[in-house]
Amino acid sequence: FELLELKKDKNWGTWKKLILENDVGNPVRFFLYSNSSGNRIRQVYILKKFLNSTNSINLKKMHNIIEVGGGYGCMADIFIKLNKKVSYTIYDMHEVNLLQFYFLKMNNHNPLIGKVSGKLNLISELSQLNKYISTKKNYCLIANWSVSEFPIKFREKFFNTINNSEYSIISFQENFENINNLKYFKKILNKLSNKFTFNLQTFNHYNHSPLNKNNHYILTLIRK
Repeated sequence: FELLELKKDKNWGTWKKLILENDVGNPVRFFLYSNSSGNRIRQVYILKKFLNSTNSINLKKMHNIIEVGGGYGCMADIFIKLNKKVSYTIYDMHEVNLLQFYFLKMNNHNPLIGKVSGKLNLISELSQLNKYISTKKNYCLIANWSVSEFPIKFREKFFNTINNSEYSIISFQENFENINNLKYFKKILNKLSNKFTFNLQTFNHYNHSPLNKNNHYILTLIRK
């Protein structure tokens, strides 16, 4: 159903190029669309939901992206295909940085590990992230099912990353362990309401799946 939404969208020409899957890691192809995989379709669908929240954003003109929890590097690969000049930094565990390095390197990108001096940076030190956001302006923060699954005290360390962003894309499940994330992020919004407009959307197709017992949301923040 998410693929069908992409196909019906006015930007299908762009989405079609971005969901094109490669063979690195031997991803399982989506049986109804063998040119892509379920994960890649989901990543591009998130960008569509982001665009739906505003009429003033041009993804190709976003020059600085910070992703907290970057998976194996799929979203980074997507953004680089959108804009070759983008500066993309992933904050994650070092072990996951290594996986991202392999995936991105095999896709002919040039990632750096432990540094923020390149166009594609993979870091695992919070001090590096904080230093980076203090020097970058107009960046977009992406945190899909990452910050929302950190312990509460650790999440507090990322408040400034959200607060200093120009845009934020945060996906989360409503209940994680003993935390109600919907209530948590509504409290965050109260603190940020004077600086940002926001849009809280549901993943309708995902939420209505018989295999899923939790509601999932995408929260987008745009600086006023």
